[in-house]
Amino acid sequence: MKKATLFLPVLILCLSFSSRAQLLKKIKDKANSVVNKSTNPVTTENNSTSESGSTTSSSGSPKNTKGGGLTNTVPPDVSQQIADAEKSHADGNLSDARYSIQQALMSIELQIGKEVLKSLPPTVSGLEKDTTQNKVMSTQWGWNNLTIQSVYKKADQQLTITIGNNILYSSLASTYFNNAMYMQANSDGEKQNVKQTKVKGNKAIITYDDDKGYTLMVPLGQSALIVWECINFASENDVMNAANAFDIDGIKKMLGEK
Repeated sequence: MKKATLFLPVLILCLSFSSRAQLLKKIKDKANSVVNKSTNPVTTENNSTSESGSTTSSSGSPKNTKGGGLTNTVPPDVSQQIADAEKSHADGNLSDARYSIQQALMSIELQIGKEVLKSLPPTVSGLEKDTTQNKVMSTQWGWNNLTIQSVYKKADQQLTITIGNNILYSSLASTYFNNAMYMQANSDGEKQNVKQTKVKGNKAIITYDDDKGYTLMVPLGQSALIVWECINFASENDVMNAANAFDIDGIKKMLGEK
């Protein structure tokens, strides 16, 4: 009974099929189709610089001046993880079986995230995509833990698009959509700093801050969004034009959102 109870979340996690063999076969088929489509590992590249000078901090402790950082992690091999799950389950090690299935699903998410990145336009409103700042991150299986990010730059302008879970912005969007007072024009005639709008038929929220610039949010689900952060854009219209350059319906389809 204990084994059946432990394995139940795994069955629910991976959809309910008539038998374990059918379940693993269907996951394998889906996993293999994704692997065949995208075989290159997902990587995240970041450039950083530091000022030379003092090798000690203000507290007197040594300041780190050596070290090569961490290497990029290659996503788990989907087929191998499924094979490991089968073996662990056959051996009665349900915890390891569940872990391997989660790793397989996380790898699929990372590969889909890479495909989403590749689908984004190379230029937007004259800004070039900085591919060194492309990111695909997954903290664990489940779309709510997947983050896809790309940055576009030109001179002092920058557009950062983030697709996936963003607790801060999802909370703001929920508050704005559910509270009409945020949508009302100020009685003294001052400009609004937040309002509802639409991007390609999708409901959205746009905000403005003198320090941060414009932020445009399109909800994709309960906590997932597409967020555009636009620095040094001249107007709200410029932000909307930039957002319209993205295939929102295509992104939603790739993520399985309706």
